[in-house]
Amino acid sequence: MSTCAINTGVTRREGAARRPASRPASRAARGSERRPAPVRLTRRGRVLAVLLLVGILLAVLTAFGAHSAATGDAGVPVQTRTIEVGEGDTLWGIASDVAKPGEVREMVHEIEELNALSGSALSVGQEIAVPVG
Repeated sequence: MSTCAINTGVTRREGAARRPASRPASRAARGSERRPAPVRLTRRGRVLAVLLLVGILLAVLTAFGAHSAATGDAGVPVQTRTIEVGEGDTLWGIASDVAKPGEVREMVHEIEELNALSGSALSVGQEIAVPVG
């Protein structure tokens, strides 16, 4: 490969303006005004940032979230008897046999709590604890 230099005959004079005032100065002349390059995250960096934020969120929710209402104190003991559910028995019917008049709804709730039932559904042959009268 070869190169060729062409002399145009134009030379620069000392003190002459090098470029028009409308053009911005070069990067070298603007050295103090230089802005840092924007931060670019790779895909792995974005995944790591999201996981870090999710971890911080879980830690905050664990620290300040709802706390268990369980205590170390023993509850009031309730005398119970065990009843085997027969065909056609319902929780309401069993509770009405045990409860005082007008307190059937509260007894249904108490039987559900004693047996950790999520609803009023019973199955034939199931044994449940019922408070004594």
